[in-house]
Amino acid sequence: MQITLAIVEDLDEVREGLKNFLALGHDFKVLGTYKSGEEAAEAIPLLQPDIVIMDINLPGMSGIECVRIIRKLNIPTQFMMFTVYENDEKVFEALKAGASGYLLKNTSLIQIIEALKELYQGGSPMSANIARKLVRNFQEQTKHETPADITPLSNRENETLHLLSQGLLYKEIADKLGISTSTVRQHIHRIYEKLHVQNRTEAINKAYNKM
Repeated sequence: MQITLAIVEDLDEVREGLKNFLALGHDFKVLGTYKSGEEAAEAIPLLQPDIVIMDINLPGMSGIECVRIIRKLNIPTQFMMFTVYENDEKVFEALKAGASGYLLKNTSLIQIIEALKELYQGGSPMSANIARKLVRNFQEQTKHETPADITPLSNRENETLHLLSQGLLYKEIADKLGISTSTVRQHIHRIYEKLHVQNRTEAINKAYNKM
C-alpha cells in the first residue's frame, strides 16, 4: 500500500526535486504539490493525503498557519514540517498548530524516507537538533508534577525513550539497541501507554518532567 503525500514548498527546485525523488520508489504517491499555503489550504482537505510535507516560510500564509487551518477540519492527514528553521519559537509553534514531525532541510533523502514511513506508522520523527531543543525546554520547566498513576518504565524502555529524545528514527534506535524495528515500535507503544501520552513530544515532556 502506497503512502499518499502532498508537498507544500514555494521553491521550485526543492518542491520538484523532492517530488521526483519520492516518485522513484513504490512506497509513496504524490497527489499534489503547492507553492503557497492558500493553495494547499484549499486543495488538501479535498485530497486528504496521508502526509503533507510542509515548508514554514511560504509567501502569504505561513506553513504553520496552513497546518492550523487544515487541522481544524479534523481530517486524518498528518503534517511533516520541512524547513530551515530550528529556533524554539518556530518549533513549538508548529507542534502546537498540529504538526507531528519536524525535519530540517539538510536532512538526508534516505532519512526523509524513513521519517515519512515512521510518521505514517504513528511516530513523531524529528531532526536530532529539534529533539534536543525539546529536551532542554522540558528540563528547564519549573513544574515537576507527575500523575500518581504513571507506571515506571523498564530499563529497556528508558533506553528507547532516551534514544527517541535524541531525534533518532525507529530504524536507528533498533540498530543502536540490536533489536528489530518492530520491537522498537512495541517498546514505544508501551512507553506511550505507561506515560498516558500520544506522541514523542508528549512522552519526552512527561518523562523529563518526572526527573
